[in-house]
Amino acid sequence: MTASEKLIDHLHLGSQSAAVIHDPSNIFYLTEGYSGEGLVYISAKKRVIITDFRYTEQAEKQAPDFRTVMTDKDNPHNRRLAELCREDGITELRFESNYLSVDTFESLRTAVGEEVSYVPLKYAPQALRQIKTPAETVTMRKAAQITSEAFDAILGKIRPGMTEKELQIELDFTMYRLGAEALAFDTIIASGENGSLCHAIPGQRRLEKGDMITMDFGAKVGGYCSDMTRTVALGQPSPEMLKVYNTVLRAQTMCKAALAAGKNCFDIDKLARDYIDSQGYAGRFGHGLGHCVGIDIHEDPRLSPSCHETLKAGMVITVEPGVYIPGLGGVRIEDTCLVKENGCESLTTAPRELVIL
Repeated sequence: MTASEKLIDHLHLGSQSAAVIHDPSNIFYLTEGYSGEGLVYISAKKRVIITDFRYTEQAEKQAPDFRTVMTDKDNPHNRRLAELCREDGITELRFESNYLSVDTFESLRTAVGEEVSYVPLKYAPQALRQIKTPAETVTMRKAAQITSEAFDAILGKIRPGMTEKELQIELDFTMYRLGAEALAFDTIIASGENGSLCHAIPGQRRLEKGDMITMDFGAKVGGYCSDMTRTVALGQPSPEMLKVYNTVLRAQTMCKAALAAGKNCFDIDKLARDYIDSQGYAGRFGHGLGHCVGIDIHEDPRLSPSCHETLKAGMVITVEPGVYIPGLGGVRIEDTCLVKENGCESLTTAPRELVIL
């Protein structure tokens, strides 16, 4: 069953119902490969990409099972959409209320007509994306392998005196050299006292002996992301930072061992949070334990105190506890993991034990 067929089945689309998709990630998923601009129309009768001249050839190549309709100055996207709705006799149109601005939706409704009822999709495509197919898993494993290999390669290039920005550039280039088609997100490099900043922006701080250096990075392959974090030491770290590292490593190890289909996201997060608190770092682990990964770097469900969803086999999710102490530094260790019926497989293969350079 194709992704578009799954959506039709999931929504129980009848002969007079259709869905219009604007979110680029959902477009890529439902067309199984189209990465250009435009919108997608899906009904029981038609699968259509509506786009302009710049992307028509690309759409035909990347999504051969979809018909491509070209826009022009007299027939913009919404007018083409209205034509398709009239051809199919559509009386109900599902749309991404979470993605469209009010102005964009009003323009769409004006073009298609008030006689059609508009029903929010309520994240239906995202729900379908949660369980990865075997083909998606193969692609994500490739992306994770690139990050693991990049970590091994970058260790020999880290030296005192280089800036965080220089390290970021080296790491990004290494991922591209190893086969990344894009970066999954902006690489985070946080050294020394900057380690307490969960999403630190690499700057001109120079690496020093004794620094702990957190590197959070990911590659994108075939449209799918990987995500990993490692913290290394440049020279012997302080006893306190060694304790922080061992605490985070133990928390991550416990949670990966507990990860499996049928487990509650809240419970897995609590396992890490309770252990970190018990080691004297209460309040110093302020983000969720993890998030699903796929076409987007952050997807649902999430391992967090606010998520009570149940994990399912085929989900790909991160496990990334951390401890952050202002003025001292921080540690985060993250793997991307495939949830299975009786456990999990870490797609990230880089070693997790502390590396002292």
